Amino acid sequence: QVQLVESGGGLVQAGGSLRLSCAASGRSFSNVAMGWFRQALGKEREFVAGISWSATYYADAVKDRFTISRDNAKNMVYLQMNSLTPEDTAVYFCAARSRYFSDVARERNEYDYWGQGTQVTVSS
Repeated sequence: QVQLVESGGGLVQAGGSLRLSCAASGRSFSNVAMGWFRQALGKEREFVAGISWSATYYADAVKDRFTISRDNAKNMVYLQMNSLTPEDTAVYFCAARSRYFSDVARERNEYDYWGQGTQVTVSS
């Protein structure tokens, strides 16, 4: 059974940093495109960052502040978030596509597996 489990969320002051982790199990996700999405209260779930076997992609709102990385040996994906602002407050979700050597997609319906989410709250 495939599972994605996020951790690392919490409450942080504006300007601070958090590192989210996503632990994948049930199959290998090496070279599978994975992404981070977020959903603020009352808003649609939106793409934040993605990582494939060859490249990384970011939403404009987080570019130069967030960094996505992966450790294939540990089946882990990370999201380092710096210079956080209250606008970054949301539930953050880890997602994975199913096909090996898949490309990053910005549309949520392109992802086959999802975690339960972790809350990030940035206070002003």
